[in-house]
Amino acid sequence: RKHQIAGTEEAVVSTQSTGALDEFGEPWEVNPGDGAFYGPKIDIAVRDALRRQHQCATIQLDFQLPIRFNLLYNAPDGTEKRPVIVHRAVLGTIERMTGILTEHFAGKWPFWLSPRQVMVIPVMPMFNDYAIQIRDKLHNQHIVIDTDLDDGATLNKKVRNAQLAQYNFIFVVGEKEQNSGTVNVRTRDNVVHGEHTIEDITEKLIRLRDSKSNVDNLE
Repeated sequence: RKHQIAGTEEAVVSTQSTGALDEFGEPWEVNPGDGAFYGPKIDIAVRDALRRQHQCATIQLDFQLPIRFNLLYNAPDGTEKRPVIVHRAVLGTIERMTGILTEHFAGKWPFWLSPRQVMVIPVMPMFNDYAIQIRDKLHNQHIVIDTDLDDGATLNKKVRNAQLAQYNFIFVVGEKEQNSGTVNVRTRDNVVHGEHTIEDITEKLIRLRDSKSNVDNLE
């Protein structure tokens, strides 16, 4: 905490949060002189891909506003007690956290965070309807999925565009896939996963999304 604080020393001492940090179980350290004037706070720092440290989340205990607003509540024992205000910012600021994550992943968002999860590419215009059918099925499962129906672009160009746009997975569909109810799956890094039924790939994508894994593993 800073040398000049609001409130009595007894109030500040009573707000010690070391017990909560010890119970959390992760390493922590005291940052002398960095406490807020109205009470102690817990700052959570994260490291990015370059090992730079950023202070993002913070939890602060405020003993002063309840006094200034004369806030009271009835305790179970029937007495009136003074509450403590908890200032809780899980991400710090959305802009800062988004910037850190974007730089950390170098634009290659993991599937569960990605704004571009799947691109469906028909090999010819006659398979556009099948591509749309796949898009609608996965969209109903809350997968972020698009279709590239540009008849003027070659298949290789469409695949390359999807990779540059950082779609996690690219589905290529043609006559074989339409007849068998499947999709041919590859990644933005050109790893080919081969042919999967729509039901199988949908189940795997949902499992991957819900796992919140930073590795796009379909196994």
